[in-house]
Amino acid sequence: MDDALNRLEQLYRDEGPSLLAYLRRRLADVHAAEDLLQETFFQAARRVERVSQAVSPRAWLFTIARNVASTRLRRSRPVQDLPVELASSEAVEDPRLERVRQVIASLPEAQRETLELRLRDALTYEEIANVLGIPIGTVRSRLHNALRHLRSELAGE
Repeated sequence: MDDALNRLEQLYRDEGPSLLAYLRRRLADVHAAEDLLQETFFQAARRVERVSQAVSPRAWLFTIARNVASTRLRRSRPVQDLPVELASSEAVEDPRLERVRQVIASLPEAQRETLELRLRDALTYEEIANVLGIPIGTVRSRLHNALRHLRSELAGE
C-alpha cells in the first residue's frame, strides 16, 4: 500500500500540471479546476491499489479527471464567456490560428474531445481509449475524421 501511495504522490508531481490544464479547458474556471484536481487525486487515493493495476496510470488519472469534471458540469450552470477584450492577449497572434480554433470548436463533441486529448494533453491512442472508454480503433477513426474535416475546411485558406 505504501508503494501505491508513493506512486500516486509521484503521479501528482508529474501529471498534476497536465491534469490541471485539462480541467481548466473543460471548466473555464481556474478555481473550480484546482478544486477538481484535488478531487481527482482524492478519488484516486480512495482506489490507490488500482495505480499499480492500471495499464497507464496517466490515462487512469485522466479518466478520473474527466468523470469528476463531467459530474461538475452536469450540476452547474453554464459559464458565461469572458468579454473579448479580457479574453484576448496582448501578443500578436497568427490570424489563421483563430480559424483553426473555430473549425475545431465546430467538430462533434466526441471528435473534438479525442483531438484535444491527443494534441493538447499528448496522450497516446491507448491512453485516449482508456480515458474515453472506447476501443482504440474508435480513437483512430475519430482522429482521422477530425483531421479530414480540419483539412477540408482549411484547404482554401
